[in-house]
Amino acid sequence: MDQATVNDQIAAAHDLIARLRAEVGRVVVGQERVVDRLVIALLIRGHVLVEGLPGLAKTLVVKTLAASIDASFKRVQFTPDLLPADITGTLIFDPAGRAFTPRLGPIFANLVLADEINRAPAKVQSALLEAMQERQVTIGDTSYALPDPFVVIATQNPIEHEGTYPLPEAQIDRFVMKLRVDYPTADEEMRILGLYLDPTANAIAVKRVLPLSEIAGIAHLAASVHVDERIGRYLVAIVGATRKPSPHVTYGASPRATLALAHVAKAHAFIRGRAFVIPEDIKEIAHDVLRHRLVLSYEAAAEQVTADGVIDHVLSSVPVP
Repeated sequence: MDQATVNDQIAAAHDLIARLRAEVGRVVVGQERVVDRLVIALLIRGHVLVEGLPGLAKTLVVKTLAASIDASFKRVQFTPDLLPADITGTLIFDPAGRAFTPRLGPIFANLVLADEINRAPAKVQSALLEAMQERQVTIGDTSYALPDPFVVIATQNPIEHEGTYPLPEAQIDRFVMKLRVDYPTADEEMRILGLYLDPTANAIAVKRVLPLSEIAGIAHLAASVHVDERIGRYLVAIVGATRKPSPHVTYGASPRATLALAHVAKAHAFIRGRAFVIPEDIKEIAHDVLRHRLVLSYEAAAEQVTADGVIDHVLSSVPVP
């Protein structure tokens, strides 16, 4: 396939993605950056960790995105008494047939919202993360494939840690991105208030703008976005810079971060309508891909140095091709 044909296909797919983002924006005020990142996660089949205070429309964003592509959506509220079978499913004995039959859990959905994932103990977290990695669940002696696409969006409350079970660094690394949801602007909050006070606002229905069956084709097209060798070296240099001796970083990002940075940059270029990655794509998504992969030192905590601050320094120090 010649490059002109690829460019035409990417332009057509870009229009579809723009309609999808606009449809989500009809229901969700603001949060454009979060919506973009979730669309990217959908295209690259990556899982996302979302950190934000309660009441910032995290559930609404995911639910609206699922409805706009006619995907199945399940939300699981993680609690300390949750069991792995509550997520994956279990075998139920049928007295009539005198046999065990499988009952599939809520993880069998295209978009799964794992709300406050750090509320559940390690055994439940590992069951979820294993399914995320293997994209299948074993119940009894049988393995069941998870739907395609299958994306987990896990949330964490950044201010309340009492009674929680923090995710180990090795498990956090399985998420392709970590997003931070912030407060809306004053104008956005006025629009939210207007929708709340409007008696007709509840009648707004989400339209399906992109059939789920077309996601695979669009994802394949996004994977064809070109990464020049110079861009590849730039990616490697950025991740390598996080591993250099520093008083603020104990452990830098792993090679998995390099691969994630490349995948996300390609999808970011794609939703911008380009068939190739440029350095601005990498700078735009670097914080989301790297912030949860850096293990900061006690000195960083004492000096109030954040992962985003370290990434800012890395981006400013690595020469741009």
